Amino acid sequence: MVIESLVNPAKAEGRPWEMFFLGFLYASIAIFLSLWIFHDYASLVMVFLTVFASIPVVYMLIAIEEKKDISSKNERTLLKEHSKALAVLMFLFLGYTIAFSLWFVVLPEDTVNNMFNVQLETIRSINAGVTGFSSGTGFVMQIFSNNIKVMIFCIMFAFLFGAGAIFILTWNASVIAAAIGTFIRNNVASYAEAAGLGKLTGYFHVSSIGLMRYMIHGIPEILAYFAAGLAGGIISIAVIRHDFGSKNFNKILYDSMDLIVIAILVLFIAALIEVFITPVLF
Repeated sequence: MVIESLVNPAKAEGRPWEMFFLGFLYASIAIFLSLWIFHDYASLVMVFLTVFASIPVVYMLIAIEEKKDISSKNERTLLKEHSKALAVLMFLFLGYTIAFSLWFVVLPEDTVNNMFNVQLETIRSINAGVTGFSSGTGFVMQIFSNNIKVMIFCIMFAFLFGAGAIFILTWNASVIAAAIGTFIRNNVASYAEAAGLGKLTGYFHVSSIGLMRYMIHGIPEILAYFAAGLAGGIISIAVIRHDFGSKNFNKILYDSMDLIVIAILVLFIAALIEVFITPVLF
């Protein structure tokens, strides 16, 4: 794409916030193309088009991180370098999420129901499945177990397809956006009787709460998925570039295992936040 030729992943690590606008642009273009050309399948096609546009940037970023594994001798320094790449990916993800959420809220209801029908069905399935636990510990373990499954898929997709984890994470962005958009649409009605500035203030109040409700535990979850996906992608590139069992390959594998362990710990913390902190705040 012309747009991705303007983005240098190495420079983006110095200004990761710029990737937010790239993610927002990719998702917005994908939404309108999917509605225009593939209207009946927009809920899936918009995810595919967003992923398709993002893969070159994500793959180049993973390739840069793989090279750092070989050149760096200090594990702490290496993890610090990887954190720059994770920041780039997180801002890209936030761009997707805000774009999907915005269009969910502003587009007509019939269009939204068609554009996010699969995502809304996924949310209903998730809500129906989170039952049968009388204690917070049970909820924590169920959420943690589900998150581990997603993390495993991120590693597998990244390993098999290089930048494949971006598909799962873009799909998650669309599901989270559908949840945020639904929350905003349902709650903004309570401000409908207000007029003028009061109505506008209420709208932005609900929007802010909607974002915070899902992002408080969502950000550490997505960060963990990106860390795991980055590990899988680095291993994938290492398999292509280096002999299995060589010194460089073993070094890369060791670093990737560190990223996966960190991802598991972050997922457990995110599950605790989702069960014990988010309900108290909202």
